[in-house]
Amino acid sequence: MDRPTALVPRRYVTIGGRGPEDVVADAHGRVLTGVEDGRILRIDGLAEPTEAARVEVLADTGGRPLGLELLPDDGLVVCDAEHGLLRVDLADGTVRILADSVAGERLRFCSNVVALPDGSVCFTVSSRRHPLEHWIGDLVEHTATGRLLRLAPGSETPEVLLDGLQFANGLALSADGSFLIVAETSAYRLTRYWLTGPRTGHGEPFVENLPGMPDNLWRGTPDGPTWVALAGPRVPPLDLLHRTAPAVRRAAARVAVRAPFRPTGTIGVLAVDDTGTVVHHLARRHSRFRMVTSVCESGGRLILGSMWERGVAVCEPPVPR
Repeated sequence: MDRPTALVPRRYVTIGGRGPEDVVADAHGRVLTGVEDGRILRIDGLAEPTEAARVEVLADTGGRPLGLELLPDDGLVVCDAEHGLLRVDLADGTVRILADSVAGERLRFCSNVVALPDGSVCFTVSSRRHPLEHWIGDLVEHTATGRLLRLAPGSETPEVLLDGLQFANGLALSADGSFLIVAETSAYRLTRYWLTGPRTGHGEPFVENLPGMPDNLWRGTPDGPTWVALAGPRVPPLDLLHRTAPAVRRAAARVAVRAPFRPTGTIGVLAVDDTGTVVHHLARRHSRFRMVTSVCESGGRLILGSMWERGVAVCEPPVPR
């Protein structure tokens, strides 16, 4: 992988809530996000450097919204870490549960979601052992209990497409709709799941050995790349721990969830095309804005979200190659 170019911030915008974990841009360039207290926010004016951004509350899930997916009918699908898979009507803020269990097991830690052209919804569950507030425990324990699920139109019961994923996280659809890209955070890789063709229903490595932990994915247009947020750099001691016995990892996880956590100042984002080629890699050390969990494009800028911060970062786009 080529050396990264500089990730250049232009401004940081507070939004009146903590932890805008996922950011997605709508057709008007406005950015939607969910924050820690359950609210879904819409932010306008981020690309206008001389104007204050305008923040509007669209809905409240009553839980912890994470991944978001805009629908063409003015709806929003939300992965809520406490309540499962939700649909929000953006016109009136109504929240409806689409699914809250799978095979009799409560859905917890839903992470990211994408809608398919046939009306079905695919989404990830990061862990079946650790809830969101203990996310670091799953990264340490390396449970491989992440899942990729699909909810068919009109159904309330998701089906499991892939199991045994290492902290399943971001999700994106290929330009031609033939496969999904799934981020496996603690494996430093992107996985491809085939929706059509001779390998339909199979998963395989897509991009491996990433320079950091991939989090949410975002694709703005079918002909554009898939953007990958890197929530943190690689951690060599963690890689060594992953090679130890399960009992050792479980003990380390119990310690990790009780220890104070502070993210590093090293942040980064990638863009990959549908052949698995990295077309952009931007990074910054000693950043004031930490733990980048999402990235999208809006108004000719990159917008960064964070599980840690109280706002979003507006950055320069990459130089075209």
